[in-house]
Amino acid sequence: MNWRSEHIWIELITGSRKISNFCWACILFLGSLGFLLVGTSSFLGRNLISLFPSQQIIFFPQGIVMCFYGIAGLFISSYLWCTISWSVGSGYDKFDRKEGIVCIFRWGFPGRNRRIFFRFRIRDIRSIRIEVKEGPFPRRVLYMEIGGRGDIPLTRTDENLTPREIEQKAAESASFLRVPIEVFRNETKKSRNECSSSRGGGGEPKNPFFLLI
Repeated sequence: MNWRSEHIWIELITGSRKISNFCWACILFLGSLGFLLVGTSSFLGRNLISLFPSQQIIFFPQGIVMCFYGIAGLFISSYLWCTISWSVGSGYDKFDRKEGIVCIFRWGFPGRNRRIFFRFRIRDIRSIRIEVKEGPFPRRVLYMEIGGRGDIPLTRTDENLTPREIEQKAAESASFLRVPIEVFRNETKKSRNECSSSRGGGGEPKNPFFLLI
């Protein structure tokens, strides 16, 4: 969800409360519970689930393996449900061109770093950087390069954005902030387009365009 005006751009980040996470948490919980009940039934010698005749399953080694998978799956599903309930990774990105301020907020895990907040000036932004990793598991992540603070990710590594989507997001961010776009591919830095880096007036810069091959 985005809200944008001439000088302010606010982007709300969903984080872990995605439909896919809800689906995976439910599937893992039900599947793991089934494995654990079948393994326990093979140990007790009676059916705890009528759909699966546990008498045909020997406790050692099949029952033990099913219990192990069931317990492991329950731990993973519990982790997913915790991240969903805590809304880990959610927050907002606020770009205020009128005040010259950028605010980035994220919810983390409970503890000292539960609230993650960054605040800096737009003039400290050097570029919008796209990191492209090719291979069997390709990855495209969008970063904001800040002078003296390193890189701040604007997208999650598990978002799996298409080349067109990440190009559009990078182009919109660079155009609004009036900074250049840089592409890192296979550890090689390639500057594909330069926007107007002027922080003053002079009108709106042209939208940057580039193609990832």
